[in-house]
Amino acid sequence: MPPAAASPIRSALRTLAVERDGIAALELALFEGSDRGQEDGSLAPSFREAVARIATASGRVIVTGMGKSGHVGRKIAATFASTGTPAHFVHPGEASHGDLGMVQKDDVVLALSWSGETAELADIITYSRRFRIALIAMTCNAQSTLGREADICLTLPKAEEACPNGLAPTTSTTMQLALGDALAIALLEAKGFTAHHFRVLHPGGTLGARLTFVRDIMHRGARIPLAPLGARMGEAIVEMSGKGFGCVGILDPDGRLVGIITDGDVRRHQMQPNLMADPVETVMTTSPVTITPDVLAAEAIEILNSGKRTVLIVVDEDNRPTGIVHIHDLLRLGAA
Repeated sequence: MPPAAASPIRSALRTLAVERDGIAALELALFEGSDRGQEDGSLAPSFREAVARIATASGRVIVTGMGKSGHVGRKIAATFASTGTPAHFVHPGEASHGDLGMVQKDDVVLALSWSGETAELADIITYSRRFRIALIAMTCNAQSTLGREADICLTLPKAEEACPNGLAPTTSTTMQLALGDALAIALLEAKGFTAHHFRVLHPGGTLGARLTFVRDIMHRGARIPLAPLGARMGEAIVEMSGKGFGCVGILDPDGRLVGIITDGDVRRHQMQPNLMADPVETVMTTSPVTITPDVLAAEAIEILNSGKRTVLIVVDEDNRPTGIVHIHDLLRLGAA
């Protein structure tokens, strides 16, 4: 009679605990002690060297691995490519049947193998040695074939697999993936890769929308509701209603923005005697919150949400209005 099944929640929690221990061991191995008068973790020197080698390479990072390590390798290559480090994945089996031609002398090969003895990696290891192509290993065995042949060996600490039989790669692949992410982010920071660079590589979806510049979506010219200082509230309300943004910007004689009147301001002053004949100065909010055209949509959303606003006037360096953006523009874009 088969044993009673364990609680799925207890099983899941045990899996997470075991994998967390693996990440903790990896973190300890990466400990940087030099600035505290202590020894570095075992992995720190080779990690620094790997980042420096990849950052200064004129070619790409060729990531390779077999089985579960290969699946992790594909994700690492994709993360590299999307964060400013040109990379692609080469399957070891395909490499042995012609795809070695994709590996060039200025590239850096990053080979993943938990044991370091994956037979399918033999040809790409030999090729990289023959043509003096930089080889970085990610393995738990520095004395393995892969570890010995590599120029740089990123030696992962050995850890218990979450699989109760100790067979299915679980903790090991989590650690590989985490170390790959750590490499990608260290390279991103080393190269000064910013949100503006990120937008170029991520034009689609919500992420691309959030990284769109305000200048690309703002309304311009005659669409901007504006009125001069000294104008009557009746005139300002007509301008506000006609443009449909629920506000009107107030300009000084030099065309600079000095105030704003919203439909909320109008409601709050509606009982004011002779409101329509009063000058806009009696109602407007001075020094309104504005943005510039080079602000990202994501930042515009944060500004709107932080002040419970629905609209922002876009100004140039002289505080002259160049556009206006409404929360609905951002919603249509998919950035909110």
